[in-house]
Amino acid sequence: MKRIALLALALTVQTAAYAAGDVQAGGAVFARKCASCHSVGPSARGAFGPQLNAIFGRVAGATSDYQYSPEMKKSGIVWSQKTLSAFIQSPSKVVPGTRMRFWGISDERQIEDLLAYLHAYK
Repeated sequence: MKRIALLALALTVQTAAYAAGDVQAGGAVFARKCASCHSVGPSARGAFGPQLNAIFGRVAGATSDYQYSPEMKKSGIVWSQKTLSAFIQSPSKVVPGTRMRFWGISDERQIEDLLAYLHAYK
């Protein structure tokens, strides 16, 4: 019983760490800035950009349904709150040579909201 309580506490703390952003606002950011290239949800697949389901904990360049740049494949990045935040802010700074043609998002609140939204697609 004590083990279950500890596990529940750990999950609550982990969820709270992701709750900094507003999921609904993040959905709006995704629709405006990401959806033209990326998809999420049950029918998500790689197209102009890779699908983003279960991105947290994924190794960069690892999905089989998208052709990544050699630089992304060699980056060794594991997507986390920290690495995704940095990448969304400045993709070409984090992975020089990335195929992602996006200037980035400088508004930290929008990034937090977007990451909260992506956490919904595990």
